[in-house]
Amino acid sequence: MSIPWTDIGTVSTAGLSAIATWGAWRAAARSAKTANTVARIERQRWHADLTPEFSISIEPGEGDRATLSVRLVGPVPLKRLDEIAIQIISSDDMERTARLPGSPAQEALDAQVWGPYRFSYGPDGADVNGQTVAPFSLRVGVGRPFSIERTRPPRWQEGQDVGRRWRDEWLNRPMRLLITCRHEEFEPWVVPFDVEVPRATRAQWLN
Repeated sequence: MSIPWTDIGTVSTAGLSAIATWGAWRAAARSAKTANTVARIERQRWHADLTPEFSISIEPGEGDRATLSVRLVGPVPLKRLDEIAIQIISSDDMERTARLPGSPAQEALDAQVWGPYRFSYGPDGADVNGQTVAPFSLRVGVGRPFSIERTRPPRWQEGQDVGRRWRDEWLNRPMRLLITCRHEEFEPWVVPFDVEVPRATRAQWLN
């Protein structure tokens, strides 16, 4: 039985057409994947370029009190942050865990502010431990003050000089913050910040 050349040509043309279609699909898929990769890299770059920049300082007040001034200084294209959450973290990077019998409970260790300052309870929506304040928003170029106070030694530390020892432990340490920033158009940023304690404040502690 012989197959007409026209039929062979038709089959060959159909096969080549299918191969061409498949090749075009693969090329389109590769192109789409490349475009998605480029877009993802661009979003990551843009997110990094818009990392919030802060100016934060401590202004001494009366006695053990002071003011923490937080100002969003940039970048200008960011325009604003919808939510800023500030948390005070340990100033010495030590990990404190309740491992030994008779040691303070982990809950008590976590509740203590291990550093020179804590937020004053009540004002600014500070929590009872003085570790956080209520989230807030800021525009670039605008700041906000917060009431802070010297930390106190935990209740399980004893001795007549416990206050002095606690003060000396944090005398030359910064107030260390972890700032979580949110904007409706971007993924959150987490910005660490070390706030230097002014010399005038240290002098007050020594008196």
